[in-house]
Amino acid sequence: MRLFGEETHSTLEARLCEIVRADEMLISVLTTARDLELPDWRLVAGCLYQTVWNQLTNRPAGHGIRDYDLVYFDGNDLSYDGEDVVIRRCAQAFGELRPPVEVRNQARVHLWFEKRFGAPYAPLASTDEGIGRYAATAHCVGIRLEPNRHLDVAAPYGLTDIFDMILRPNPTLPNAPSYGEKAARAKACWPELTIIPWD
Repeated sequence: MRLFGEETHSTLEARLCEIVRADEMLISVLTTARDLELPDWRLVAGCLYQTVWNQLTNRPAGHGIRDYDLVYFDGNDLSYDGEDVVIRRCAQAFGELRPPVEVRNQARVHLWFEKRFGAPYAPLASTDEGIGRYAATAHCVGIRLEPNRHLDVAAPYGLTDIFDMILRPNPTLPNAPSYGEKAARAKACWPELTIIPWD
């Protein structure tokens, strides 16, 4: 059953921001990330849509969240050593936070994606372009906390699938195995989900 399909994108974006602001852990992570001043950064994917699902299903905050994915874009340094400097800096800033914060430079994804997932990956021009390539449309969401405390939302496929608890394949990449694994785990944590098969 579609619950939010008739709501506008701006209404759903406002709901998402309200849910994020009510989650103390998310706001803490966003505030620390903002203070790091990484280039073109966003908190993305699971920690956001899973927080919405927990709110919609009356589950406790943090249920099912394995990590906080913090991404940034630095095309001036594509070396792993450069990324590792940022990873270490972030690790110091976030301390022993659990679940952990996972940090990745989106400008480097094309260098390792095919080896890990078996499909070629064209270089990205920005963090937001990368968000549009995640395995499911509901995964394709990112938030940045601006200095004025405004929450800037990127959701290239909208937010309806998140609020309607639908996992729909994003065929931008031939990523069926990853989609299947993520869908199975999500269904185990949130049985209310509707899973649309890759085919």
